[in-house]
Amino acid sequence: MPAVQDTAVHLSDRHFRTIAELIEGQVGIKLPQGKRLMLEGRLHKRVRALNFTGLNEYVENLFEADHFDTELTHLIDVVTTNKTDFFREPQHFTFMRDVAIPGLLKSHGRKNANLKIWSSASSTGMEAYTTAMVLDDMTRNGSRFQYRILGTDISTAVLRLAKTAIYTRDVLGPVPEQFVKRYFSTSRDKSRGEVRVVPELRRATHFMRMNLMDKSYPVDRDVDIIFCRNVLIYFERETQRKVVEQLCSHLRPGGYLLVGHSESMIHSAVPGLKQVQPTIFQV
Repeated sequence: MPAVQDTAVHLSDRHFRTIAELIEGQVGIKLPQGKRLMLEGRLHKRVRALNFTGLNEYVENLFEADHFDTELTHLIDVVTTNKTDFFREPQHFTFMRDVAIPGLLKSHGRKNANLKIWSSASSTGMEAYTTAMVLDDMTRNGSRFQYRILGTDISTAVLRLAKTAIYTRDVLGPVPEQFVKRYFSTSRDKSRGEVRVVPELRRATHFMRMNLMDKSYPVDRDVDIIFCRNVLIYFERETQRKVVEQLCSHLRPGGYLLVGHSESMIHSAVPGLKQVQPTIFQV
């Protein structure tokens, strides 16, 4: 005799399809059957918060007009994956320091250029703050420019963390020791094991919520470098193409797009995007 599915703990096929179609339509992320248990596990927190009897009752009530927009924000926070680290894929930051920034400064054609860097899937802010550390270190070593960094993400939960810039000390492993000393302050309560990015870098970095599936982005169109790493892999190929085209429309001529290692072939579907290295492209 087949096991009876516990409708409080497991989603019905219909309700799983409802969530999967909603998420793909809203943020472009595919939720195949292999992600079903992960989704069920993550949704239980929302079920408890709203006092529903189980997952299927949650889905049945999801589209109630009076709270759909608010709950959609929570749902997106639940299903998005926000893996990030300081100095993740460090060769990108080496390229930025040694090749991209010197070349961009020449193309700006003036002293004290104002560089614009965009971390388009910024998660908890580690990518944006790594960029800030590298750029600040360059200015300390004689490079003459100003900079502004924008971090965007679809998840409000990770953006809250990015804005506070408070992290546990155990995530600082990839950060060079001199940068740890210079760019992080330690909590007065040593037992908390927390550090915070120094005010100078926080002032140079701005975060806001943005959906890469939107038809237009509220971002300047003369950005020098855009990071879009390890997010395109969750999109279908046609969605990848549209997102990359949209991102590139915000780059200044000669600007760079940096993607994750598993996304190195995205340039083939986007006219005018030149591959500089396997995961680095230039317009």
